[in-house]
Amino acid sequence: MNTIKSNPIGFFDSGIGGTSIWQEVNKLLPKENTIYLADSKNAPYGQKSKEKILEYCIKNTEFLLNKNAKIIVVACNTATTNAINYLRENYDIPFIGIEPAIKKAGLVTKNKKIGVLATKGTINSKLFEKTSNKIDHSIKIIEQIGYGLVELIENGEIHSSKMEKHIYSCLDPMLKENIDALVLGCTHYAFLIPQIKKIVGNHIQIIDSGLAVAKQTKRILTSGDQINSTINKKTFHNFYINRESKTLVEILKKHNPIKVIERDF
Repeated sequence: MNTIKSNPIGFFDSGIGGTSIWQEVNKLLPKENTIYLADSKNAPYGQKSKEKILEYCIKNTEFLLNKNAKIIVVACNTATTNAINYLRENYDIPFIGIEPAIKKAGLVTKNKKIGVLATKGTINSKLFEKTSNKIDHSIKIIEQIGYGLVELIENGEIHSSKMEKHIYSCLDPMLKENIDALVLGCTHYAFLIPQIKKIVGNHIQIIDSGLAVAKQTKRILTSGDQINSTINKKTFHNFYINRESKTLVEILKKHNPIKVIERDF
């Protein structure tokens, strides 16, 4: 696919969680323009059927293609595990997906017990099952659905007492199994790392996919000769959201220049 190098990198997620991925990509590729789509009115995808998730992903992809995205980062674990194969087969553009970093956790665990905190849609997907089966079968994987976490994050309650209780209730079953590595299988959960660390301490390694996704994005753009080489021109970062944008603006306040647009889609 022939594209202009200055065309933006596109991102989409079932809300604001994928901005944790955007931050890593922006840090590694600061000269790239970006377009981010937050489908917050349909969050969380993890509670939806595979058919509905695919419908959302097609809609999101079409939106970003209409904004001239040269590559699309599916900044959502549930969307990746349920729709990435379809998207790659049906669109002539590179897609970067996100999977729970189970392989990495398998390499760092010492007691062969790792926890995976993810949405129902991710844990029940065929891709998650396939990824889990690739690691040493002597390693025990303790899966836990993060009930209510995405909704609280979307509502701006990252640091609330209610969130603290939800996090503890999700982590407790895994802590009782004595895990020593915790995989965050949802991009939203990266914003909860400080609270998680307060609960699990330093003896459990927390693993997310942000940096790995950023490196893969750079690798694909480089191999396709699509790195933005435009000089003496300011980059743009446009964020579209289909519900109230207060939480998104708060998360992005340290990043400038950005533009947040509320729009139904």
